[in-house]
Amino acid sequence: MSDTATEATDRRVFVDKQSPKAYHALVETSEAVRAVAAEAGLGRMLVELVNLRVSQINGCAFCLDVHTRAALRAGDTTRRLGVLAAWRDTELFTERERAALALAEATTEPAKGAAQDTAYASARRVLSDDEISAVIWVAITINAFNRVSVLSRHPVRPAP
Repeated sequence: MSDTATEATDRRVFVDKQSPKAYHALVETSEAVRAVAAEAGLGRMLVELVNLRVSQINGCAFCLDVHTRAALRAGDTTRRLGVLAAWRDTELFTERERAALALAEATTEPAKGAAQDTAYASARRVLSDDEISAVIWVAITINAFNRVSVLSRHPVRPAP
């Protein structure tokens, strides 16, 4: 196979660009979820922690780049963000954050039923029904964006 033919078969379709109506609907959903999270009392830092943890699990470099910068703008620290993948092994996260992170992980990997039950029980102890719903919606939404970016292979380029 020639280099040109290989490039044509390896090149990914940017599904957000190819199907803008569907992508716009996802953006609108994200905006609605952001409002639900704010109404439930979830701070921007907590929302960004959920976005980052889900993006770590899904291996979405594009979303990790976007949401790391957003978390820093929201006031989070490089120290906390640096250990987020191992949040269970630190004392850097509050009980609410830990419950939200566990719930986000369970939402991202729903086939792990026992982990889901444990995460939900933990969330029940420290989060309201509105907060639980908001965390789940944030995780669902970032999971969708992760899939758009991973399957499209959205690039992460150096800053100009």
